[in-house]
Amino acid sequence: MIIRRPAAERGHANHGWLDSRHTFSFADYYDEAHMGFRALRVINEDRVQPGHGFGTHQHRDMEIISYVLEGSLAHRDSMGTGSTIVPGDVQRMSAGTGVRHSEMNPSSSEPVHFLQIWLLPEQRGIEPGYEQKRFDAADKRGLFRLIASRDGRDGAVTVHQDVNLYAGVFAAGERSRVTLPPGRHAWIQVSRGGITVNGQALNEGDGAAVSDEVELEIDATADSEVLVFDLA
Repeated sequence: MIIRRPAAERGHANHGWLDSRHTFSFADYYDEAHMGFRALRVINEDRVQPGHGFGTHQHRDMEIISYVLEGSLAHRDSMGTGSTIVPGDVQRMSAGTGVRHSEMNPSSSEPVHFLQIWLLPEQRGIEPGYEQKRFDAADKRGLFRLIASRDGRDGAVTVHQDVNLYAGVFAAGERSRVTLPPGRHAWIQVSRGGITVNGQALNEGDGAAVSDEVELEIDATADSEVLVFDLA
């Protein structure tokens, strides 16, 4: 069963400096039919204007992944971490018992376009942590590359939840397959371009909840970038 979440039906907030699309309920956008999927709680597609961003604020008991599509994002936190992430980088912050952080667009001329992803952790009150790794486009070209997992295998960042997150970059006409073990579920998010999943069309910004499927045949109908969450 594949249930499409159309991009146009997402929540929307425009604050001038920030244009944000919410796949699931977030902040002032509430939709009881879209509160998350399995352990996946938030996918926000954010566009932040030059010189602006999210000032210092606090989170706790959440696994937060940032995936930059265009531009750059400067991170600072109360753990003493300071870094800038660009396309190809994957940032994971475990909020645990509590972290204060900021995420800013350091550019004076270019916006930043990124996905903000929240996962519910397996347990509350863990020690906060930060991790950042790079996966070049060549690492994801024509296939789904593991970028986050509970065990951090194959060079992925480590998340405190039973999830495998894959990213793929495909040229129009390319095909890939994803096999789901029995009892597993998936969320597919089209970051750019367009695909079909077992014949069902998904366009840029669309997502899809997948259950009771053994294999997913993914065909790129345009040059595309796609995330696949393999979830318990």
